[in-house]
Amino acid sequence: MQAFGGFMWLLFTAMLVLAVVALVLAVTFREDAYRAADKQTKNFWLIILGIVVLVNLVVPMLFLQIAGLVATIVFMVDVRPALKQVTGGRGGGRRGGSSSDGPYGPYNGGR
Repeated sequence: MQAFGGFMWLLFTAMLVLAVVALVLAVTFREDAYRAADKQTKNFWLIILGIVVLVNLVVPMLFLQIAGLVATIVFMVDVRPALKQVTGGRGGGRRGGSSSDGPYGPYNGGR
């Protein structure tokens, strides 16, 4: 019976980690990327994933955690790939270019 408890703890921890990762990823994408990908708004996903994290931390009810897992999986396999496609594979505000690009174009080192 103790092994089953250890397995359940590991399962709950994995669900929590996945929800936290999804929440962090949801924060990194710009609001306009959600509209461009024709998905729910950024605030919607932040609220849903925030609730999932809170449920996993505070209310250890399996039914609620499974519902949260479903929402997390939907974000990870449907919303996130669409957002990555719209933003060119980047989560943040950068659209591309190199690390030496400045606010007005590439920096050429004074050449």
